[in-house]
Amino acid sequence: MPTPAAGGTDDGRAGGRLRAAMLGVLVGCLIVAANVAFGTLVLRSYSSILFVGTPFVVGFVTASIYNADALRTLRSTFGLTTAALIAAAGVVLLLAFEGVMCLAMAFPLALGLAFIGAALGRAITVRGHATRLPTALLLLALPALMGLSSVPPGGAVPGLTEVRSDIEVNAPPEVVWRNVVSFTELPSPSEWFFRAGIAYPIRARIDGDGVGAVRRCEFSTGPFVEPITTWDPPRRLAFDVASEPPGLRELSPYDEVYAPHTAGYLRSRRGEFRLVPLPGGRTRLEGSTYYTLQIFPTWYWTPYADALIHAIHLRVLRHIKALSEAAPLSLR
Repeated sequence: MPTPAAGGTDDGRAGGRLRAAMLGVLVGCLIVAANVAFGTLVLRSYSSILFVGTPFVVGFVTASIYNADALRTLRSTFGLTTAALIAAAGVVLLLAFEGVMCLAMAFPLALGLAFIGAALGRAITVRGHATRLPTALLLLALPALMGLSSVPPGGAVPGLTEVRSDIEVNAPPEVVWRNVVSFTELPSPSEWFFRAGIAYPIRARIDGDGVGAVRRCEFSTGPFVEPITTWDPPRRLAFDVASEPPGLRELSPYDEVYAPHTAGYLRSRRGEFRLVPLPGGRTRLEGSTYYTLQIFPTWYWTPYADALIHAIHLRVLRHIKALSEAAPLSLR
């Protein structure tokens, strides 16, 4: 690989710079498309290597190509790395591997890691070291590491995470309980993320009563089937989740995208409502969801999951509050 020209400025010709930039973006797109396809469609795993290793390698390779024939500034190198990631996201979207929502959520993590890779790739090239060998090793290591770190849904199940939300209702527990067990249709959501495709609750009904009854909570993407495990009116209702619909409907140019993460990688395992009596005939209504997450790195994705589940809770709790407080005084 040619040694870049000495000095701290871009002394390459405009044509050479453009060719290097276009080649860097093209290679970055190929790396992302190949690894997303291999990781999600072949291995069916959203491993840390996919979300951490792939953008790092994209940054490293893009910067190495861009700075190979002449030293370019770190700022322009980062700019090209950003362009490569945006172009790669567009390719993934056009290939129907992912939708807009998930690409947007992953982008901040990918961009930060790509910048680290770009800085390292440029630094190695600037010092005149050959980058073909490390680039080849990185490209070969990615699929191998993804295979070693893959955890498909149903494999090793991580620990449960609880999301708890609560609201105060100006009605006694006996009235609130009736609207917890089942409730009428909710109004259309106003939150942008629900309108963008995140699944949201619409209504709930129950078949039977007591332990063994089955509660069905209808979401925009389908029903949650919830066998009742604790029936303690008017204090506590708990249930397992026997089946659940996809967590979102991807925003995409296509009617269907091939994104396995929409079902099975974030799993609601069980849930419960707790009704705590308060002075003055009021009730504190608490809702909990216990879930597992198999999209890595979990430290990055867990805050997204917690925030969205909390928003779903509040949509339900506020509706139960409105129904309960609007109940005739004779029923209180």
